[in-house]
Amino acid sequence: MKMRRCVYINDDNLAQDLYCDNRISNRKYTIWNFLPKNLWEQFSRLMNQYFLLIACLQLWPLITPVNPVSTWGPLIFIFAVSATKEACDDYNRYISDKKANEKEVWIVRQGIKKLIQAQDIKVGNIVWLRENDEAPCDLVLLGTADPLGTCYVETAALDGETDLKTRVIPSACMGMDFELLHKIKGVIECPSPDKDIRRCDANMRLFPPFIDNDVCPLTIKNTILQSCYLRNTEWACGVAVYTGNETKLGMSRGVPEPKLTAVDAMIDRLTGAIFVFQIVVVIVLGIAGNVWKDTEARQQWYVQYPTEGPWYELLVIPLRFELLCSIMIPISIKVSLDLVKSLYAKFIDWDDKMVDLETGTRSHATNTAISEDLGQVEYILTDKTGTLTENKMVFRRCCISGSCYGNETGDALTDEKMLNAVSSGSPDVMQFLKVMAICNTVIPVKSSGAISYKAQSQDEEALVRAAAQLLMVFENKSGNIVDINFNSSLIQYEVLDILEFTSDRKRMSIVLKDCQSGKILLMSKGADESILPYARAGQQIRTFAEAVEQYAQLGLRTLCLAWRELGDDEYQEWASMFNEANSTLVDREWRVAEVCQRLEHGFDILGVAAIEDRLQDGVPETIETLRKAGINFWMLTGDKQSTAIQIALSCNFVSPEPKGQLLIINGKTEDEVCRNLERVLLTMRIADAEPKDIAFVVDGWALEIALKHYSKAFTELAVLSRTAICCRVTPSQKAQLVELLKSCDYRTLAIGDGGNDVRMIQQADIGVGISGREGLQAARAADYSIGKFRFLKRLILVHGRYSYNRTAFLSQYSFYKSLLICFIQIFFSFISGISGTSLFNSVSLMAYNVFYTSVPVLVHVLDKDLGEKTVMQHPQILFYCQAGRLLNPSTFAGWFGRSLFHAIVVFGITIHSYALEKSEMEEVSMVALSGCIWLQAFVVAIETNSFTVLQHLAIWGNLVAFYVINWIVSALPSSGMYTIMFRLCRQPSYWCTIIVIVAAGMGPVLALKYFRYTYRSSKINSLQQAERLGGPILSLGNIEPQLRPLEKDLSPLSLLQPRNRNSVCEPLLSESPSATRRSVGTGAPFDFFQSQSRLSSIYSRNSKDN
Repeated sequence: MKMRRCVYINDDNLAQDLYCDNRISNRKYTIWNFLPKNLWEQFSRLMNQYFLLIACLQLWPLITPVNPVSTWGPLIFIFAVSATKEACDDYNRYISDKKANEKEVWIVRQGIKKLIQAQDIKVGNIVWLRENDEAPCDLVLLGTADPLGTCYVETAALDGETDLKTRVIPSACMGMDFELLHKIKGVIECPSPDKDIRRCDANMRLFPPFIDNDVCPLTIKNTILQSCYLRNTEWACGVAVYTGNETKLGMSRGVPEPKLTAVDAMIDRLTGAIFVFQIVVVIVLGIAGNVWKDTEARQQWYVQYPTEGPWYELLVIPLRFELLCSIMIPISIKVSLDLVKSLYAKFIDWDDKMVDLETGTRSHATNTAISEDLGQVEYILTDKTGTLTENKMVFRRCCISGSCYGNETGDALTDEKMLNAVSSGSPDVMQFLKVMAICNTVIPVKSSGAISYKAQSQDEEALVRAAAQLLMVFENKSGNIVDINFNSSLIQYEVLDILEFTSDRKRMSIVLKDCQSGKILLMSKGADESILPYARAGQQIRTFAEAVEQYAQLGLRTLCLAWRELGDDEYQEWASMFNEANSTLVDREWRVAEVCQRLEHGFDILGVAAIEDRLQDGVPETIETLRKAGINFWMLTGDKQSTAIQIALSCNFVSPEPKGQLLIINGKTEDEVCRNLERVLLTMRIADAEPKDIAFVVDGWALEIALKHYSKAFTELAVLSRTAICCRVTPSQKAQLVELLKSCDYRTLAIGDGGNDVRMIQQADIGVGISGREGLQAARAADYSIGKFRFLKRLILVHGRYSYNRTAFLSQYSFYKSLLICFIQIFFSFISGISGTSLFNSVSLMAYNVFYTSVPVLVHVLDKDLGEKTVMQHPQILFYCQAGRLLNPSTFAGWFGRSLFHAIVVFGITIHSYALEKSEMEEVSMVALSGCIWLQAFVVAIETNSFTVLQHLAIWGNLVAFYVINWIVSALPSSGMYTIMFRLCRQPSYWCTIIVIVAAGMGPVLALKYFRYTYRSSKINSLQQAERLGGPILSLGNIEPQLRPLEKDLSPLSLLQPRNRNSVCEPLLSESPSATRRSVGTGAPFDFFQSQSRLSSIYSRNSKDN
């Protein structure tokens, strides 16, 4: 049972001190806890703990081979960068909180209105709002300027919905004098704070003399929640029930669970492998060092080892090597990746080609950490209404009492037969139009003599506008009185009760009293399965069912309209139960639904309304392009099956027969669902058609049974199929389907536009929200928000692919540069008695990691291996990203081998060049370091595809900066490098050594690349060459991937073991789509995916060996 709170209205001495004040705080830190809390968070990461251990070990003079500053310096710098970012973010939150907390508001205390700061509001205070004021906390309405107790609020800041909503004062406060509101006393019993913005199940009792302790139920319609604005109402007042961070908005705030990208997961695995390699190296060299010390070292006169050492003597050399090899794991990789990922997000925000010109809405990346996952998406799960369609509803056709209107013209509003029925006053048509005009939550707003409508549902607005065009005008709503104008005659109804729409009932009803006849009427509208089965006995509903099916085949949304007359006794008995259910604090929603069911039966079915929701521009083309990129599509919708299938056909989800095939899974019982599931599975296994043209269709009822009782079979079906249409599904079922695909190790993207899509969006690896007509709930809950569905193509193919390519290079290059310097240190140990002595001084090591090798690679975020136009024309190249072609153990092995090879070159040439000269160790160290810097400049250069001025400055300017910095350091007598760089730069042997190092290090790499690109060029290289030469690139139809032949040979999927994703075993050293482009000859084929058997064998969506 939920905890409850009692709020005493306008009483400063009771209860309010039990609850928090209205001070808002979204801050993560305070001045006092920032340092310890931030350090605790940073050191909670395993990698940071490792670096801290290394830094602490370096404080032990006996074992450290370098000055501790070489580790402590970068560590402190990186922690400072992270802490500064956190501090800036927290300070911005503090400024925002301060502005909200110090805002002045009017309250009533002891019968007097006072102006105070919002943060001083207490629970139980009466807060006074004026027009356009923002609610500072959650209020229960007590009075408004409207005599009927209504007001209008804008909830856009809460749920993103821009349409005004009606709020009413509780029935207990109706007719209360304005002066009495200052003195009102009572108690409100409400649940403990929660984040459900659509429910508020509470009760209110006013103390005498206002009312004699009668219980008055409260709902969300009696409240104004924090951050909502009062509109079109002079004033309103309410009692504060939830304040500060306990408001519904405050409870909704929180830090979303971080999402781990596939690239991050791979980097973690590679880091673990490097750590294991490091431990092996340390153990081997530690043993070798101890052996050499006990055999050879003691025989050398210049080695002064003591005859007996302490008990830990055997650990000294291994620990030295541990410190020496600790740089194998780059300390800066986390900060570098965070920085470039933030830039990826900014690129999305700045993209002018992803701006919705109709609304001016720009695309926005809320989550800055997962951009590279966009390039590895395998499944897209999409909502239909408002996502694939415009959500601009237009009334098109209807069927009233067996007569169909609009079939000939396609528009019932201009159908002559309909116009004649209206002008003649046909009773059935009149009643149908009345239900269209009245059974809704629409608010009519008069302005300059014209009437506009504010609606929470686009369906309802379309029906009301259509009724108005047919002369049944919803003219005014004053409190409970509804005015309908038909042919200049006024018809008035009193609204007695509203039975609100719920996703379980799938209908909305309204109880009215005809002000002229006094009759009590029930009007209902809803989905066919929630209206037609409840028709009165004897009424034929076959015509209506056929009309529903006919309209659905045309892709139209359907609503059934019905009514019945209620007896006074029947209504009074039901109203008593309804009020009792509404007064319940426990399970109120379930009890209300049960009571509604008692009234919603015996309907006189009036007819069926059909509403058109057009596809958004570019939806079919976007889906077709992304399908060619190897991405599978699932449509998850609450609409009926026929409508969903028609929309799927029109937007290229599936091809029409005979090329395409739809496999239906329906059923109300376990046996029916089991038989259909087995039939569809068998067909999927033996189908001869292309897999992209086979889709299964399942409704919510069958889906629930399948997920509950046949989860393994349904999982197999999900893996085998590339397209699915799931109809009549609930928000929780949408989230279940996302989780199902994630459990099969697929990268999922969920896209939607409404509040019912939020759970699906949050569950997916990547959530995309459309800033649509249903509000901004989905966009706010998503990782990315876009204005239209068509922008998804650019988001994935351009931003996702570029982000993946850049991150793959950056992460592997970070390991490469660290391994390079570490291997040189290891080689040096073999000529220094395996003692763990460092070749490089501490300052050089620190500068190497933080400055010399970081700037060029960070500018790599501007690199593009292919132009945006080429990427959009050839979506198949996304296969490389989906297969993990650029970042996997094999490509990492290529970088590992490159670092080892370059270390051998640098160390071997440096030592050989200076072996016979009487050189200082610092000179040899600087020559080796110079060789590393030059090699890495050329490595970055050959891995860069699209040079810009900034990239040239970063690569070659970094070389100049290296010499300038070292000249400055060499001029300082206390630096330990006094005159070193001056002497080296004057020596011809130094420059000869550098030239030989670069030639020996890069020559074999370039030769191997030339061979690969000339005789075994990748298909991306072919496109790169075509771009350079300006030659023709074949159309998409000529590069269709041929994956099906391989899939035919697969054994049936086992559901007992997880899927293993095969990776591409080609190191970056031997072939890289992001490498230097060479001529492939005039005969190089561009229709490359037809014969790409190697890629096919590696990346086939259904070739999962288990």
